[in-house]
Amino acid sequence: MAGVSSFRSTLSRAALGALAGLLAAFTALAVAELVAGLLRPSAGPVTVVGGAAIDRTPAAVKDFAIRTFGENDKTVLQLGILAVLALIAMGLGMLSLRHRRAGSAGVLLFGIVGAGAALSRPDSTGVGDALPSIAGAVAGALTLHLLASKAAPESSGTEAGGPGWSRRGFLTAAVATAGAATTAGALGRFFASRQGQGATASRNSLVLPKPASPAPPMPSGVQLKVPGISPFTTPNPDFYRVDTALVVPRVDAGTWRLRIHGKGVTRPRTYTLDQLLARPLIERDITLTCVSNEVGGPYIGNARWLGVPLAELLQEAGVRPPSRGGTADQLVARSVDGMTLGSPVEDVMDGRDAILAVGMNGEPLPFDHGFPVRMLVPGLYGYVSACKWITDIELTTFDAYDPYWVKRKWARKAPIKTQSRIDTPKPFARPAAGPSTVAGVAWAQHRGITRVEVRIDDGAWRDADLAVQDTVDTWRQWSYPWQATPGGHTITVRATDGTGQVQTEERTRTIPDGASGWHSVFVTVP
Repeated sequence: MAGVSSFRSTLSRAALGALAGLLAAFTALAVAELVAGLLRPSAGPVTVVGGAAIDRTPAAVKDFAIRTFGENDKTVLQLGILAVLALIAMGLGMLSLRHRRAGSAGVLLFGIVGAGAALSRPDSTGVGDALPSIAGAVAGALTLHLLASKAAPESSGTEAGGPGWSRRGFLTAAVATAGAATTAGALGRFFASRQGQGATASRNSLVLPKPASPAPPMPSGVQLKVPGISPFTTPNPDFYRVDTALVVPRVDAGTWRLRIHGKGVTRPRTYTLDQLLARPLIERDITLTCVSNEVGGPYIGNARWLGVPLAELLQEAGVRPPSRGGTADQLVARSVDGMTLGSPVEDVMDGRDAILAVGMNGEPLPFDHGFPVRMLVPGLYGYVSACKWITDIELTTFDAYDPYWVKRKWARKAPIKTQSRIDTPKPFARPAAGPSTVAGVAWAQHRGITRVEVRIDDGAWRDADLAVQDTVDTWRQWSYPWQATPGGHTITVRATDGTGQVQTEERTRTIPDGASGWHSVFVTVP
């Protein structure tokens, strides 16, 4: 019985050690978030460590995460980081029962890692970004030392849990620690939200001017009346979001600036938002596509954008495209969070509606989509053209500089591939026998869609009915009347773009320049 009692006592102390480690980690994170809330919310340890993890993750793994978890990939990453921290914290807590200094030193080590991650971020503002992680680590180390002293073996003990430790003293300290950490975390969130109030107020008060060049009236017939087909214009809340920002930047429009400089810029410029809004604005319908979109995937949307023609700003800065003797062939756009995207100068200045957008579907840009200003270049995948929260434009060359995604083995230049998607019926649907409608969308931005064909099983390709085309920069809806017969059927679609190029059957991965292949769905007709 004595052996069983001793085992239970050891197990109980180990459990309390693990709990001590978890509470110490909770305290460390709460204090770090409090300090970050007071200084700079984006310098919080989970954010900076998560950002560093994203930066160092191979492109194939990132692509898998987006494909598997969709827009929840960042949530999964954060939960993963917290899970790993929890396991390590429990280990340090149990270690601290016998080696208190070693346990506390382990907590401090994580603070150093967090501080290093903060200082290595491209949007780091200096040594102040390391303070949240350092303060949190110190608080966590002190907490672990205190709680371990309540649970560790002593010369004598008085509680029923076993000789050598005080259960009541530990629980009292644990409850007090949890309460204090919860309060600190709540204060951190409060202060962080206050820092974002200026940005929210600036967006709420922004009144978009009327465009000098409105979008042409949308032709009748661009939207097919087919249940299940994607709406021609994607509502802002439903528009896809793929980026690396763990915390969406909230930029105060009053303090935002855009700098244009670099190779071939003879007249560098810096603009405020008011200065951009005072210029003649254009309004255009443009479909955006993410390079991470699998065949038949959801990362595409169409919106009505309002903004400043980018080519005009570049011309005023003295920039000439390479075809006219310009010395820069790459435009590097930088976001407030340090993200860099590289676009071909030739494409930006060839007459297409490349814009710095300030409005989306009749309202200021949502924070998720780049408020106050983002860049758009029709015909190019977003990773080389659609910089959100843009704050800097540098003219350079492809030989001189590799932007973020190019460093991770994605292609330097990425024109959007001709693609089509079946929206209805859904995969593994069970449509009734008889007349049915197959429908979806096709896109080849800046080339347009001239033909869509559908094949049932291994039959012949048949022309689908095309909706009216809005512009060559938007997707196009299509439908196909199908007489569904009982049994299993594979439905396949392919498109032809405005140049006569037929969508290729060859299946490729999204890396390095976008997926290709025919989209198909399998259905069963009862």
